[in-house]
Amino acid sequence: MIKRQVENSIRETLSDGKAVVLLGPRQVGKSTLMDIILSGNDNVKWFTGDDPADRDTLTGISLTRLKLILGNCIVVVIDEAQKISGIGDTMKLITDHLPDIQLIAAGSSSFQLASSLGDTLAGRKREYQLYPISFSEMVSHNGLIEEERSFADRMIFGYYPEVVMNPGKEREILKELTDSYLYKDILSMDKVAKGDKLVKLVQALALQIGSQVSYHELAQTVRIDDKTVEKYIDILEKCYIVFRLPSYAKNLRNELKFSRKIYFYDLGIRNAVLENFTPLSLRAKEEIGHMWENFMIAERKKSNEYSKKCISSYFWRTEQQKEVDLIEVQDGTLSAFEFKWDPDKKVKIPAQFTGTYPEASFETVSPKNAAEFLING
Repeated sequence: MIKRQVENSIRETLSDGKAVVLLGPRQVGKSTLMDIILSGNDNVKWFTGDDPADRDTLTGISLTRLKLILGNCIVVVIDEAQKISGIGDTMKLITDHLPDIQLIAAGSSSFQLASSLGDTLAGRKREYQLYPISFSEMVSHNGLIEEERSFADRMIFGYYPEVVMNPGKEREILKELTDSYLYKDILSMDKVAKGDKLVKLVQALALQIGSQVSYHELAQTVRIDDKTVEKYIDILEKCYIVFRLPSYAKNLRNELKFSRKIYFYDLGIRNAVLENFTPLSLRAKEEIGHMWENFMIAERKKSNEYSKKCISSYFWRTEQQKEVDLIEVQDGTLSAFEFKWDPDKKVKIPAQFTGTYPEASFETVSPKNAAEFLING
């Protein structure tokens, strides 16, 4: 079993009387993690929003009935909590009136669960993110050398647990993931009215990783309006499919101030969307470069989140197309990074950047030093 980095933090929270809210996409191991943490505890009551009976049970329930149903249990787990109407009120009843019961809720849509909870658990909960398996977790499981040798495969098939644990079946598993979750679940939301347009938008985003994204150009490509593009991207981000990286601009007049790049949390999902699992060795150098950039930035995001570092992330570019792949700002200190799949390729940081931000550090990240960047950085 691959040990997840948030496990110890969640265990510590279970002793401080706070509700635990675990967020992350479907199939990344939320239920498995909760099962491991609660292993050996017989007084656990499990509910899931995927079960119509559980949804009916917890919707609009009174405190009296809730006490009868929970009985002498000491832990209540509500999985896929965002699917239960009024779940925030039910969870508040537990935290306010049943203090001897530990509440754990999990959800695969951050905006749905967040809107359900609102401010009802303010100050009463600890929130954690669970992503597809991280490079660091795989190093702990496989060893550093073995995982470094797997870079090319990870960039094709990604880090979803079932994919990682079933070599040889990656294509079938990823197809099922995209069919059953990426499209089916998201398209069932009331906010998504044009399913075919969403599919085309995701495919367009998959072709643009590593490049600046224009909502207007995407709207023209998909044939929807700009506001719908922005709304759909927001949904995709809150469902942990993609994430946005804004541009950094502070001093130069010609710095791009309102641009953004969009990356996939998992490259296996990205490649499944395009139905393209061509080996890295047969892909164009430009695409490999963009995939390596996406891979490193997504893994760095996991690393920063799990270590609870207060870091803001950006990219930097000027109108003259001088660019830095990743800028991190921590306590006012700037760190700049370029990502190159070829470790022998010479990289020179733009003079405009160093002239404007002379205090910033700079590092090129290739497969040779990626481990240090992701584990010790």
